[in-house]
Amino acid sequence: MDLKILSLATDKTTDKLQECLQTLKTDDLTNLLQNQAVKGRAVGAFLRALFKGSPCSEEDGAHRRYRIYSCCIQLVESGDLQQEVASEIIGLLMLEVHHFPGPLLVELANEFVGAVREDSLVNGKSLELLPIILTAVATKKEDLAGEKGNLNGEESKKQLIDSLCSVRWAQRFVIQLTSLFKDVHLTTEEMDLVVAKVLMMFPKLSLQEIPPLVYQLLVLSSKGSRRRVLDGIIAFFSELDKQHSKEQDSDGLSELVTAPADELRHVEGTVILHIVFAIKLDCELGRELLKHLKAGQQGDSSKCLCPFSIALLLSLTRIQRFEEQVFDLLKTSVVKSFKDLQLRQGSKFLQSLVPQRTCVSAMILDVVKNSVHSWDHVTQGLIELGFILMDSYGPKKILDGKAIEVGSSLSKMTNQHACKLGANILLETFKIHEMIRQEILEQVLNRVVTRTSSPINHFLDLLSDIITYAPLILQSGSKVTEMFDYLSFLPLQTVQGLLKAVQPLLKVSMSMRDSLILVLRKAMFASQLDSRKSAVAGFLLLLKNFKVLGSLSSSQCSQSIGVTQVHVDVHSRYNSVANETFCLEIIDSLKRCLGQQADIRLMLYEGFYDVLRRNSQLANAIMQTLFSQLKQFYEPEPDLLPPLKVGACVLTQGSQSFLQEPLDHLLSCIQHCLAWYKSRVIPLHQGDEGEEEEELYHELDDMLESITVRMIKSGLEDFELDKSADFSQSTNVGIKNNICACLIMGVCEVLIEYNFSISNFSKSKSEEILSLFMCYKKFSDILTEKAGKGKTKMASKAHDSLLSMKFVSDLLTALFRDSIQSHEESLSVLRSSSEFMHYAVNVALQKVQQLTRRGHMSGPDGQNPDKIFQNLCDITRVLLWRYTSIPTSVEESGKKEKGKSISLLCLEGLQKTFSAMQQFYQPKMQQFLKALDVMGTEEGEEVAVTVTQRASFQIRQFQRSLLNLLSSEEEDFNSKEALLLVTILSSLSRLLEPGSPQFVQMLSWTSKICKEYSREDASFCKSLMNLFFNLHVLYKSPVTLLRDLSQDIHGQLGDIDQDVEIEKTDHFAMVTVRTAAPTVCLLVLSQAEKVLEEVDWLITKIKGSASQETPSDEVTPEDASSQAVPSHLLIEKAVIMQLGTLVTFFHELVQTALPSGSCVDTLLKDLSKIYSTLTAFVKYYLQVCQSSRGIPNTVEKLVKLSGSHLTPVCYSFISYVQNKRNNIPKCPEKEKAAVGTIMAKVLRETKPIPNLVFAIEQYEKFLIQLSKKSKVNLMQHMKLSTSRDFKIKGNILDMVLREDGNDENEEGTASAYTQQDREPAKKKRKKCLS
Repeated sequence: MDLKILSLATDKTTDKLQECLQTLKTDDLTNLLQNQAVKGRAVGAFLRALFKGSPCSEEDGAHRRYRIYSCCIQLVESGDLQQEVASEIIGLLMLEVHHFPGPLLVELANEFVGAVREDSLVNGKSLELLPIILTAVATKKEDLAGEKGNLNGEESKKQLIDSLCSVRWAQRFVIQLTSLFKDVHLTTEEMDLVVAKVLMMFPKLSLQEIPPLVYQLLVLSSKGSRRRVLDGIIAFFSELDKQHSKEQDSDGLSELVTAPADELRHVEGTVILHIVFAIKLDCELGRELLKHLKAGQQGDSSKCLCPFSIALLLSLTRIQRFEEQVFDLLKTSVVKSFKDLQLRQGSKFLQSLVPQRTCVSAMILDVVKNSVHSWDHVTQGLIELGFILMDSYGPKKILDGKAIEVGSSLSKMTNQHACKLGANILLETFKIHEMIRQEILEQVLNRVVTRTSSPINHFLDLLSDIITYAPLILQSGSKVTEMFDYLSFLPLQTVQGLLKAVQPLLKVSMSMRDSLILVLRKAMFASQLDSRKSAVAGFLLLLKNFKVLGSLSSSQCSQSIGVTQVHVDVHSRYNSVANETFCLEIIDSLKRCLGQQADIRLMLYEGFYDVLRRNSQLANAIMQTLFSQLKQFYEPEPDLLPPLKVGACVLTQGSQSFLQEPLDHLLSCIQHCLAWYKSRVIPLHQGDEGEEEEELYHELDDMLESITVRMIKSGLEDFELDKSADFSQSTNVGIKNNICACLIMGVCEVLIEYNFSISNFSKSKSEEILSLFMCYKKFSDILTEKAGKGKTKMASKAHDSLLSMKFVSDLLTALFRDSIQSHEESLSVLRSSSEFMHYAVNVALQKVQQLTRRGHMSGPDGQNPDKIFQNLCDITRVLLWRYTSIPTSVEESGKKEKGKSISLLCLEGLQKTFSAMQQFYQPKMQQFLKALDVMGTEEGEEVAVTVTQRASFQIRQFQRSLLNLLSSEEEDFNSKEALLLVTILSSLSRLLEPGSPQFVQMLSWTSKICKEYSREDASFCKSLMNLFFNLHVLYKSPVTLLRDLSQDIHGQLGDIDQDVEIEKTDHFAMVTVRTAAPTVCLLVLSQAEKVLEEVDWLITKIKGSASQETPSDEVTPEDASSQAVPSHLLIEKAVIMQLGTLVTFFHELVQTALPSGSCVDTLLKDLSKIYSTLTAFVKYYLQVCQSSRGIPNTVEKLVKLSGSHLTPVCYSFISYVQNKRNNIPKCPEKEKAAVGTIMAKVLRETKPIPNLVFAIEQYEKFLIQLSKKSKVNLMQHMKLSTSRDFKIKGNILDMVLREDGNDENEEGTASAYTQQDREPAKKKRKKCLS
């Protein structure tokens, strides 16, 4: 039969063929077709014959053709056919589809839908036919019968696609079903249906099936719905990441739920590559991605920014046209994330409304961690981002050699966090990816070398971390060696930081060390002073860090090796012997420096002590060097006065004198080295060991003893420096005398410390110490007196004390706390001099100030953080005991001398140490507060006591002191002490955990003080109110406080309408006539600004979330309704409450008769801000008004309140400010200058008025729009504004000109404001604005 059909098909006419086919039963035809297909020889020819005999123009032919199609589809799906045969059959079926009548095409398509629904497809090969069928259906113009009545072709296609997307897709055919749509022309609605269906299938597939599906989806996205595709992919991987991290946190209890980490990361990497490739082909996709992520920033950024989307963005930077946009977006996201975090942390109000979100910085560091899984396409973007963050947000200015930040405290913190994030990205990337280590190192070194004018501490810290991590890997790198060539051209600070950073490399690489030594030797003979300083700094560092055999171990040293040390043991016996030779060579080189400038000698003296402790075997060489240097300036004759050739230390060249030898620092170095050697090395000597060395030390002791005795005997005349001597800074002799006096003072300080260290509390030594101090004081008094007369720069520049921090600590402990009977006699000598006690406390203050200003202290151990911390603890404990034992009031009652009392100095010291501790030792606060606890705690109790509890104990002591002060009479009130106490309480209150009972107690105590005690001192009032507000914002929003304070201010200052009597409120006694303005007024206005900033932030957040809702609602409507709406309503309610209370706050202040100046100016600006915030809130309701919610009643109430309580009084206040101008009286010529100043102030105040009027009118404009949109009349409570247009009235102008006469330029402007008609007044304000 099949042969007959084939032969009939060759005829020119098809009649016989049709007759033959009509005689065949359906089953026979199916069998014939099946046999032909299985044999596979002539199936193509047989099918063509069948189609030829089944023309679609006849009904039988069309139905037969339909049966043939059904049969072929079943055959192809059976899997019994060869692949070539199946492909040939499908190809022929595709060619004939367009001849089908419409109804049969729909039926055929429905068969496919049924097959997908019932999962009856075996291999899915037949699905290739479906796109052709759908396309053919769409081309049919006639009506086709469907489920919903007669539909045309396009409508039928849409219904079929809808049916196909509504049935369940088998997991194995998802990719095929997705790919078939790329060959069908889809409308936007159809596209959305398909994309939504495919995205719903993502969670049901295995991870390995995701990349090919994403690829098909991206191909499909070229037809539209790009944003939805990207959003769906990002949301899916974001959710996967969250699940994965949750499982890791739950100790692997649910390991079977998701795939292993490496599989997930590889899949993510592949998907990212697919998306980037698609963006290269379709730039619109890239633009949509950036638009989507930028829009997401306005609301909850964690919805669209996740580790996956950040990795995608970083990969996108490889496409040049998107590079800049992506980095800008990431920079903005990082900064916004940190700012939001800071804002939220500083306000309990925001914390209660907005939940804690994952910070973008944590996400970026997750990307770095994930990039280990072959994400090479991400690493380059990570490096660039790290450097962009460090370059953009690192410190920008240098002042006195120290980097300083510019801007507000919030932006400072944000910049520091962003810069630190950049460094962390680079360090972590360096650790993970070996391939790009050289590139990171090279870029860091380039910045260190080229940026000489801007601070590079952040890059030096990064370099140090990199080298500490991998010294053995970097030792062969030539980059570091090349960089040594630039050392002599770099600033000294950079050189010191750089050498400290590369120190671990020098310990493992001999070649690198040799290169450095060559460079340093060249620099030693350079003509530039800075180059020689760099050489000295480098050599000292080498001496410190190359251990010589026999030196004390680091555990015996009083200083640790250094934070950048690396644990590599390269100091074998041979190395140690070689190191000794090497170190002695360096010391010989450094001896030459003792003939150079004072700055270089100073560096040597400051560095030798550290070298000695690190390498005790070099002690002899160092001490011999120092001894021979001192002999040049020492008078050996025992009776010769003075004992030192001070004049020889000053060099005079021509008409200039300058310091040649810092003799005081030389003596200081000798004294410290001697003390260390006697305490550490001599006790370890046995027998005759070290006899020669000990002789040298005895000789030095004798010299210092002789200098002490003779310095005490020497008078001012012996130094040729009596009161009649010239000390002016303008003459050569005066400069020389100043230098000599400073040297002698330094020598006295060194001798005081030396004698105290060897005194063993003998009375004679105490008397010598006091005599030395009197010598010091003589010179100090002369310099102070002469400087005061000359008013020179010297007056403000304090002389840095040479006393060591350890000595200051020991001295204060002895003076104030030592109660041992045997010490009593000697200490009573020192205690008898109140000047000496003052001096000791003042030096402690100076040391703490040095730490705060420079980050380190002068003298030994001044750069060792652990030693500084220990000494600070000791000093603070003593000062605290002294202040609490002898209060200022007790001490001052019997005091006659001028200046601050010791108790007040102790309090000042406490204030400085508390702030320094929080600045530099925040992690050690527990240890610090424990050290202050004089009573101590039991061993068992230690664990339980928290920082909050310890801080609370200290707070109570200072609270008692402040209460005692406030309880005294007004005239006995010591405002300096009160101010210091409040500052200390502020510092300590930062250590309290917000929400703890101690914190609440502190807040209620501060509130009570503000309410019950009244003091006229403005600075005390300001600091106390500041403390109150700082505490209150961490407990709840301060708006009610602001309202109460505004009523108090109004009551104290009176009303702008003098006829109105105000009933005084007394919420806060601290608000008096003197403190109400400007002190309290400016404080409450600044707090109101902060509240408005928080409200603005919340409005922006809910606006962004509202715009994000639209797409996400369609994907997961139930999620949006269950979570987003309640949080929105909560925030809206809170915003309305805040704005309502602020309106009442401004209602009070705007009616207050504020004095001219900053109060009026700030109030006008803040009024503009509240109107801008109200406008933003109205705009938000314009955005969400179309939803079924409409406008809440509370919003109507807020609008009513603003219309009745704020806008009318604002216009009255504007008139009040303008009328002030008219009240300036006419005056004679002499007083015109004073009047001019007042006029200038008034003009400055009236400048913000046009901005305020504009803000009010903008608010009303958007209210009108909202009224129309919501069908609620919100304008019924608003007073209509005055018309802004004007015309020049000639009669009024003539009258004004006649009145003013010659003073028209000055007085004319003021007069224009006096007119009752507001139109000309508006004209004047317009002029002010321009």
